[in-house]
Amino acid sequence: MIYKPYEYQKTAIQWILKHNRCGLFLDMGLGKSSITLTAIQKLMDDCEVSRTLVVAPKKVAETTWTTEAEKWEHLKALRVVKVMGTEKQRKLALASKADVYVIGRDSFVWLVGLYGGNLPFDVLVIDELTSFKSSKSNRFKAMRMATPTVSRVIGLTGTPAPNGLIDLWAQMYCIDMGARLGKSVTKYRETYFETYQRNNIVIRCDVKKGCDEIIRSKIADICLSMQAKDYLQLPDLLTHTVKVQLTPSVMAAYTKFEKEKVLEFQEEHTGEAANILANSAAGLMNKLSQFANGAIYDEDRNVHEVHDEKLDRLAEIIEAANGNSVLVFYQFKHDIDRIAKKLKGYRVKVYQGEAELKEWNAGKIDVLLAHPASTAFGLNMQAGGHYIVWYGTGWNLELYQQANARLHRQGQQYPVHVYKLVCANTVDERAEAALDNKKGVQQSLLDSLNYLLRKHGAITD
Repeated sequence: MIYKPYEYQKTAIQWILKHNRCGLFLDMGLGKSSITLTAIQKLMDDCEVSRTLVVAPKKVAETTWTTEAEKWEHLKALRVVKVMGTEKQRKLALASKADVYVIGRDSFVWLVGLYGGNLPFDVLVIDELTSFKSSKSNRFKAMRMATPTVSRVIGLTGTPAPNGLIDLWAQMYCIDMGARLGKSVTKYRETYFETYQRNNIVIRCDVKKGCDEIIRSKIADICLSMQAKDYLQLPDLLTHTVKVQLTPSVMAAYTKFEKEKVLEFQEEHTGEAANILANSAAGLMNKLSQFANGAIYDEDRNVHEVHDEKLDRLAEIIEAANGNSVLVFYQFKHDIDRIAKKLKGYRVKVYQGEAELKEWNAGKIDVLLAHPASTAFGLNMQAGGHYIVWYGTGWNLELYQQANARLHRQGQQYPVHVYKLVCANTVDERAEAALDNKKGVQQSLLDSLNYLLRKHGAITD
């Protein structure tokens, strides 16, 4: 296929060519991969670079970069190798002659260790820069060691600060080694944010008045930001909240289950620090979400079904799609078996990787079951359908937005319909509200925990 870049894509390509270290904060669907590969090809043609490393989420590393290189005529000569599999397979891939080496982000620490921190590449592409937003993570520490050894760094993301500007420090350090936002996350936090602590642990950071513009101005010389709504005429994204009503007996069972679990939680976790409490709260919310979805695990991981209300509503939506393929995002493994059984007679597949992606885009799958974490970033799925159902939304706004953008992106021909199955008067409503209010995951969990503790009398104002 002949590549005919839009004007905004030409701007982004030139941005990479002009900046040895840069960030492309391009909204979902604007073509970050093709833009980056085109710039790399130009740099190779001009003999400025010869070897590029792309670090990406696993599923993106498996498919997107090789698919993009094969798709466009001007990139046919690029030799792209996937550095994946066992350690032996990864080493063989690194030893092969290629122009672009693509590795999953979970193998990046291993790669840096393999080379002793000195990467033998001219260009480092960090696909989904937000993967390195935690300054405490091992992958960030590995990136901090490796970044100075590479002459060109390109950071790609559509949502650089999904939970607030505090997330920017580590991401920018990966690009410029602290030149703009400082060498220390502590200093960055003290300079630009008001912090709130509990038990000497920071639980929230609010940007100081006027500092949001200061932060953005500091990074503006190397970071190009574009939003899809300004450059693409995408079909509408239509969101539907489908309220699922539990029968009185099941609702009574849920309420009893919720109260028992909340009181157990209060007894077991009194006095925990806020960050630990949020992790514990996630476990509690998962138990309640399982019930809302219709089945729960016991301590031995046996599955106990409690209702079929969500399954019935899902089946109705699939039927109403009139033969159109539907992408269903599930939360728990037991969702998969129950949904597949309910939809017997449809061509139902579980997303595993490249094979299912090709079948989906070829229209050979009626219902594709996928976990949002495995499909949220970089995959082009718009050719396969325009219906999405969230069997349970979860709490992560970034995953929610990115997962929806697998279908709502450049090349989509139809309005995209997103259905959220929400059990009335259950934890589902709290999760949906957290997404609507665009709060960070940790704060949403703590807020919901406090709500449940008060609801069931575990704490009082």
